[in-house]
Amino acid sequence: MSTRLDLLKIAQEEQNGDLFKYLDGLYKRSKIQPKGFSDAIIWEGGNFAGGVKPVAHAFTDMFALNGTIMALDVLGLPFLGVPMMAQFRHNTKLAPLDWFGKLDYTAIKWSTAGDFLVNEGGKKVVVAGKSGNAPLRTAAGVFCNIRPYGTITSIRFMPGLPYSQDKKKFSVDRTTGNIHSEMNTPGVRMAYAARLFLKMVNDTKQIGRVATKPTQAQEDTMNAGIIRWLLKGTKFELKRSYAVDAYEEQKDNIDAIIALLPADFKAGMENWSGEIYEHISDTNFGIMLHDMINQRKCIIYATDLDGDRLTDLLADAPDALRAWGQIILDQVKPGMDIHKLWSDMGFTMKNGKDMTSVMYRTEGAPIYEQTLGSADAMLLRLLAGDETVGGTKNPYDPRIHFLLISDAYKAANPDNKELAKWLDEQLATFDRIYAGRTPKYLEGYDKLKAAIRPWGS
Repeated sequence: MSTRLDLLKIAQEEQNGDLFKYLDGLYKRSKIQPKGFSDAIIWEGGNFAGGVKPVAHAFTDMFALNGTIMALDVLGLPFLGVPMMAQFRHNTKLAPLDWFGKLDYTAIKWSTAGDFLVNEGGKKVVVAGKSGNAPLRTAAGVFCNIRPYGTITSIRFMPGLPYSQDKKKFSVDRTTGNIHSEMNTPGVRMAYAARLFLKMVNDTKQIGRVATKPTQAQEDTMNAGIIRWLLKGTKFELKRSYAVDAYEEQKDNIDAIIALLPADFKAGMENWSGEIYEHISDTNFGIMLHDMINQRKCIIYATDLDGDRLTDLLADAPDALRAWGQIILDQVKPGMDIHKLWSDMGFTMKNGKDMTSVMYRTEGAPIYEQTLGSADAMLLRLLAGDETVGGTKNPYDPRIHFLLISDAYKAANPDNKELAKWLDEQLATFDRIYAGRTPKYLEGYDKLKAAIRPWGS
C-alpha cells in the first residue's frame, strides 16, 4: 500500500505552525539552482524516470499549495518546488520570487489572494508583495500571458498599468526602456508581446484585434504605437484603424524602446500577413461577445488592466449566455437542456474555471498560471471540520491541478508520446472518480491514490 501525505497536517501547519520547516522535512533539497543563484532553496520530488523533464511548481498558499502537493503525490511526476508560502516569502523579503523567475523550466504559478495575513514581530500584517504576482512577473521577465478559450485567444501584455495621463511626467528611460508609470512599465517587453500577437495572427490567419485605447493613457498609446511600427514593411492588412497613428504620436519615446531591441527583432516579418483591426478596449468587449456567439476565431491583444477585465468577461460570458438561452428554451420548448444544446452547437467554453493562462518570458520557458478565487475559504472549512457546511457547499474539486499539470508537462516534454498518453489516462481516471457527486477532499485523495499508479513506479 502506497504512503499517504497528511494533507490536513499541512493545512494546520500553514495556519498555526511552521509550514516551511514541515515541508523542508518532507522534501529533498535539489542541487538545481536558478540562474545567478547558489543559495536558493529548491525542493525536488517525484520519479525522474523515462527522461521526463520536471516542471517547476510555486508552492504558495491554501488549496493552491495543498491541491498541488496532493496532485504531485498522486501522479509521482518529477518536479521542482519553490517555497513561496506567504509567511516564508514575507520572511525572506520575496527572494523566492526571484528563484522561481530565474529557473529555466516550464513552470506552474498559482495566483492566490493578496491579503494573506502573516506574523511580523508579534503583529499580524498583510504579506509583503501581497499575492506576489506583479513582482514575480517582473523577476521572471514575463511579457504577456495567453489565454485560449473556445474560439477566442486573449493576449494580455504585462506587467504594466495604463494610468499615466500627465504628458509632462511621461517619459521613457533611454537606458532601460521603462515607461514612466506607477509600475515603470517595461517597454522592451511590450514590444515582445506585440510581436508575439502578430506572429500568432500570421501563423493561424485568425482575425487580429488590437484592444487598446490611444486616447485613454500614455502607455496605451505606446502599445498601439509599437504595433503600428511592427506593421510597417509587412503584408498585414489594417482593416480598421485608429484616427491617429499612435507611432507618430509617441515617435521619440517608441524609438527609444526600439533602440534597445535586438537588431534582428523584425527579421522575417516582411512576409507576415493577416487582418488586423484596431479597436478601443471598451468597444472590444462587445465585439468579443459577437465573436463568441458567432464562433469567429480571433486573437485579441490588450493592455495589462484592460486584458484582465477582458479575461473576466471571457470567463463569465458563457454562463450568462447559457442562462439567457435557457430562459428562451423554457418559453419555446420546455424541458430542453441548454447545456446539452450548447455542446451540440459546438461551443466548448464552460465557466472560466477550465481556462489556462500561459505567461511568456523574454528568456526561459513559459509559466502556466491559474487563479483560485475561493480556495482560501474552502480550506478554512476543511480545517473547521465541516467542508460542506452541512451539505450547503460543494467540496473542493482539484481537477484544475491535474489539468494544469497535464498541460505543463506536455509542453515541457513535447516529444514524449508515452508521457502524453499516460497523462490523458490519469485525467480520465480522475474524471471517473469525480463523476456525479464530488467526494470530500481527503476522501477524493484516497480514491485517487488507490486508482492511479504513480509515474515510473
